[in-house]
Amino acid sequence: MLLTLLQRCGRSALTAPTARTLQAVNRRYSSSNMAKRVAVVLAGCGVYDGSEIHEASAVLVHLSRGGARVNMFAPNIDQMHVVNHLKGEPSEEKRNVLVESARLARGNIQDLSKLSVKEHDAVIFPGGFGAAKNLCTWAVQGKDCSVNEEVKAVLQAFHGEGKPIGLCCISPVLAAKVFPGCEVTVGVENDEKCPGTADTAAAINQLGCKHVSKSVGESHVDQKNKLVTTAAFMCEAPIHEIFDGIGSMVQGVLKLA
Repeated sequence: MLLTLLQRCGRSALTAPTARTLQAVNRRYSSSNMAKRVAVVLAGCGVYDGSEIHEASAVLVHLSRGGARVNMFAPNIDQMHVVNHLKGEPSEEKRNVLVESARLARGNIQDLSKLSVKEHDAVIFPGGFGAAKNLCTWAVQGKDCSVNEEVKAVLQAFHGEGKPIGLCCISPVLAAKVFPGCEVTVGVENDEKCPGTADTAAAINQLGCKHVSKSVGESHVDQKNKLVTTAAFMCEAPIHEIFDGIGSMVQGVLKLA
């Protein structure tokens, strides 16, 4: 009798953990199969002439936390100019956007021309002046700017496939230029904490798009166009609030993907 009882208890003790282990394995297997494939497009390295480093890092951290598989890309072109970030002044040297972006990507980056929309579920563009200088000419021409042809093709391809596009800081102007009638945010208008928002928002509206005021910790979702935008460093805020806002944007992109 005692032997039978011990055998039953042994079977029960083994069965429950085994079942739980199998369930955990199945969840991990299912999760890996469902991982979203996200392309991140960089514009150099450094706030004044490339991608804003904190924004790019925040995007990657939140994508990692969301279980996404990430590939990074950048156009293989010269930067508009190079800025000495210590002095805040342009220098005479020349740098390549793809080569500089490789600094942020730890070398794991590809030419933007190789980005396949079929192989990705979403695309995200961090901000920084590089988005307005290298990916387009907004920094010098405002609403009359032109968008780099490869960047424009990527935006149109994801939009055409109904796949979400995430943009932060100044990069939402790319969407405003390429998708007339879309909705984006670059912060809160007429707020001293967002000193650059009012003029940018006005230009966005002049392009026939709608600017939606959102605080730095929020994001805006244009459901029709599957655009998710957030202000990031367009506003003067503690870095953790900017990090949270980018997290809101990334979550919105993954939810739509």
